[in-house]
Amino acid sequence: MINWEDFEKIDMRVGTIQKAEVFEKARKPAYKLWIDFGNEIGVKKTSAQITNLYSPEELINKQIIAVVNFPPKQIADFMSECLVMGVYNKNGDVILINPNLPTENGNKIG
Repeated sequence: MINWEDFEKIDMRVGTIQKAEVFEKARKPAYKLWIDFGNEIGVKKTSAQITNLYSPEELINKQIIAVVNFPPKQIADFMSECLVMGVYNKNGDVILINPNLPTENGNKIG
């Protein structure tokens, strides 16, 4: 169990994917993503193992939810700066979590 103060440490924001490309050097199939989180945070990069359900083209301009206050993590030759949130389906594929209506990039989840 966590307490409310633990939950408040997690900074989840809405962002829009600006760029998506195949991550050739990843050990498991993945994409490199560049996500715009608005003026306060800017653009952050991440990699995501979402290749079974999404193509790079359909990810462009898609709004998603991500944790933006993790320390950067080196993945092969790429620095991941946030964690995209998703739900695992019965096949183990990740379905991205996104707002059901358009909203401003950088809006906080809470």
